[in-house]
Amino acid sequence: MRIVGGANRGLTLAEVGEGDTAVHLRPTSDRVREAVFNLLEGGRFGDPVRGARVLDLFAGTGALSLEALSRGAAEALLVENGRAGQRLIRDNVARAGRERQARLLAVDATKLPAKAGEPYSLVFLDPPYGKTLGSQALASALARGWLAAGAVVVWEEAGPMMPLPGTALLDRRTYGGTAVTLLRVDQAQARS
Repeated sequence: MRIVGGANRGLTLAEVGEGDTAVHLRPTSDRVREAVFNLLEGGRFGDPVRGARVLDLFAGTGALSLEALSRGAAEALLVENGRAGQRLIRDNVARAGRERQARLLAVDATKLPAKAGEPYSLVFLDPPYGKTLGSQALASALARGWLAAGAVVVWEEAGPMMPLPGTALLDRRTYGGTAVTLLRVDQAQARS
C-alpha cells in the first residue's frame, strides 16, 4: 500500500498484519484511492482536497487522510476506535512526516461528541461493509456539527448508498467490490 499522488507519492505505508485480520481492517486499495482522488480533483466538484480540513471516519490505516494531506489538504482528524487501526495510523502518520497535520481521535465514529471549533470540509467514510455503521456515523457527524456547509462526503461501502437527510447525491462509482458514493452537505443542514 502506497501514497499514489502528491508530495508523499510512492511512500510505502504500514499495512494490516497477520494479527490484525481478526479486527476486520479493510484498507482502501491503491487503485480505488487513486480513482477517488482523480474524481475529486477532476474539477466537477470544485477543489475539495486542496486546503481541506479532513474528517476520516473509520480511518483504519489512515491511507485516505494521508493521501489527502499529500495532495494539499491542510489537516486531518482520523477517527478510529480499534487498537490495531490506531497503531497503524500512528505508524503511517510518522512515516509520512505528517504529525503536525494529522491527529488521531480514539472514539466510536457512530457516537461523536459535540464538535467544538471549525467544521470539516472533506469527509472520508469507510465503515465495515453492510452493518449500517456508515449511516450512523454520518448522522452523528451531521447532528453534532462536525460538517461544514458544502462539505464533500466520500462514502465507501459494498454497494451504492442513499443520501441521508441533510445531504445531496453528487456521484456514484463502483470499483470491483467497492462502491463509492459522493455526497454534499446541504447549506441548511450545516447551519442547524
